[in-house]
Amino acid sequence: MSASIHPPRTLTTSPGQETLIEYPSQFPIKVMGAKVDGFVHAVTQIARRFDPGFDAGTVELRNSSKGNYLGITITVTATSRQQLDDLYRALTSHPMVKVVL
Repeated sequence: MSASIHPPRTLTTSPGQETLIEYPSQFPIKVMGAKVDGFVHAVTQIARRFDPGFDAGTVELRNSSKGNYLGITITVTATSRQQLDDLYRALTSHPMVKVVL
């Protein structure tokens, strides 16, 4: 008996664009910025705009080695490529945010 190998399920979102993400799914996003008052609140408010069911209790925080920067991991329920693109744009355009991964 031989095992069959299947490629990952690829979903096409629009002509010329493919994604390996199945929607809906839990999608972690890392956001980094200076460790200042209001940074975590700003990031969680943006997450809620794009995922109304976002649970701020799932946020993970990590200080930089010198404590000047803060890494925030948010996990959103991704429902489409467009939603994720819009979320990334909103995060990267926020003045407190330095990097989004």
